[in-house]
Amino acid sequence: MNSKAFRITAHGGSDQLELQNISLPSPQGNEVRVRHHAVGVNFIDIYHREGLYPITLPSGIGLEAAGVVEAVGPEVTLFDVGDRVCYCKAPLGAYAEAHLVPEGSLIALPDSIDFETAAAVTLKGITAAYLLFATTQIKPGMDVLLHAAAGGVGQILSQWANALGARVIGTVGSEAKAQLALASGCRDVILYQQEDVAARVRELTSGKGVEVVYDSVGQSTCAASLDSLARRGLFVSFGNASGPAPEIAPLTLFQKGSVYMTRPGLVDYTADREEMLALANKLFEVIASGDVKVNIGQTYALIEAAKAQDDLAARRTVGSSILVVE
Repeated sequence: MNSKAFRITAHGGSDQLELQNISLPSPQGNEVRVRHHAVGVNFIDIYHREGLYPITLPSGIGLEAAGVVEAVGPEVTLFDVGDRVCYCKAPLGAYAEAHLVPEGSLIALPDSIDFETAAAVTLKGITAAYLLFATTQIKPGMDVLLHAAAGGVGQILSQWANALGARVIGTVGSEAKAQLALASGCRDVILYQQEDVAARVRELTSGKGVEVVYDSVGQSTCAASLDSLARRGLFVSFGNASGPAPEIAPLTLFQKGSVYMTRPGLVDYTADREEMLALANKLFEVIASGDVKVNIGQTYALIEAAKAQDDLAARRTVGSSILVVE
């Protein structure tokens, strides 16, 4: 069958995204063909396009989508034609009308969650889940600093951490985003362009600092993240929105209070299917409970993928961005 799909043949700007008509073969082995209804737009897509995370070219682009199983390979046992599914770790190629996905990468989608919500939350929500429950264990009373608190992962993570009893201090770039962060569970908000983040964190925590920093921004926030930590605190650097974080010498971790640092990635927390499903189930349960509400801030047509990426890179977005497949 034919499918419209974005492909890239060289690393670079969003002008490298080229919409093509491609031929999708029938699913083989454990492959499943998914007809997309909605596609998630994430920073990792930009990293793949720019070459920060190198990929073999030419290539499709995008990791996250939700839709319906349209055909299955002869070895597929977990899904049937007509099943509602989502994914966030398949082979690159989600920016498309349809995609071939290994059955082990697919997640059955509960009836209570629509395709648009699934495309907006699967990658970001499972990221929040592993950050909160696997990278560290958030407990009641913990102080947490969350950069980009009004973003897609930020809004999910702050609501969830707040529901777990943590005190979340968020950083944002504007008053409008501050209101979003406060509505999403942040106890306090710091305008990082106007305030000294680390000094304000110390003030809010009576000089102690926070037990955990979640930093998806990277280069521009790394120093403030380290300076905001309590003794033996944990610095979780999980993104590069402003560029890669600088190298940090081991001695620096001692000088900042014998702190810890980790650079986790989704792939290492979902490599085992059972672990992936456990995180997905936690996500679906917390959405069903109402403790986490998904904010789709921007909706684009599939053909507007370049604009969606440019808006995300320029921080013109709030919440999650999705592409809708007609």
